Amino acid sequence: MTLNDKFTRLKEDLKQMERVIVAYSGGVDSTFLLKTSSIAGMKRILAVTALSETLPHEELSIAREITSALNIEHRIITTEELKNKNFSDNPPDRCYYCKKELFSKLKDIATKENFSFILDGTNTDDTRDHRPGRRAAKEMGVHSPLLNAGLSKKEIREISRTLGLPTWNKPATPCLSSRFPYGQKITAEGLERVNRAENFLKRLGLTDIRVRDHSGIARIEVIQEEFAILMEKNNRKEIITLLKSLGYKYITLDLQGFRSGSLNENLS
Repeated sequence: MTLNDKFTRLKEDLKQMERVIVAYSGGVDSTFLLKTSSIAGMKRILAVTALSETLPHEELSIAREITSALNIEHRIITTEELKNKNFSDNPPDRCYYCKKELFSKLKDIATKENFSFILDGTNTDDTRDHRPGRRAAKEMGVHSPLLNAGLSKKEIREISRTLGLPTWNKPATPCLSSRFPYGQKITAEGLERVNRAENFLKRLGLTDIRVRDHSGIARIEVIQEEFAILMEKNNRKEIITLLKSLGYKYITLDLQGFRSGSLNENLS
C-alpha cells in the first residue's frame, strides 16, 4: 500500500466517525490526527489535553497554539496519576494506570456530550516497544486510526510536512515519568527537576534530549552528533552548575547516545 493509499484510507475511516474526541498531546501524531480529522469534514472534533505534573511545561502552550491555529475546539482536563500508588511506585506497567485514568475521563465526556468515538495517536512504531497504555486503550474502546491505516512515525512526519504542520519535525516529548527507572518512585519534585534540566539543555541547542534520573545521578542522552555541544567548556560548566543546583550529585553522559525508550532495554 502506498503512502497516498494509507492517507486516503485514514480520511475515509475518519469521515465515518462524525463526532470524535482526540486525546491531544501537541505532538507529531495527535496533531496530524487532528488536522486529518478536520480535512475529513467531521461534524465535531474536540481535542482534549490532560494537565498533570508529568506533562512537560511547554507542551501545554504548544497544544493551545496549534489547536487555535487549526481552529479546533480544545479542552484541558486535569489528571492526578501521582495520587495512584500503582503509578507513582513506577512498575513496568505504570503507563496503563495513567492511560486508564485519562481514557475514563474522556469516556465520561463522550457519554455526556454525545461523541461517537475517542481517538488516540498510536502508530505502527508503537507496536514495537513496551506500551502498556495500549491495554487501557483496548479496555476503554479507544480507537487508533493511524495504526489502523498502517502509518509509521516517519510516514506521519512526511505527510505532516506536506500539510504544512509545524510539528512535522518536532522531537518526541514523552511523559516525564519515562525518565525514571522502573521501581524508582515518581514524585512531583523529581518530575520538576527533570523538566528544568531538559529545558536548560534544549536552550543550548540540543534537539533530542533526555535526562534520565537515577536517584541523584543524571544520565544525559543526546544524539551522538551533539556530544560536542555538551563538551564545550562553558556549556559543560553551566550544565554541571545547573544540574547540581537541582539536586543531582553526579552528571553523566550516556556514550550510547539518545534512544527512545532506553529504560525499557532491560525488560525481559
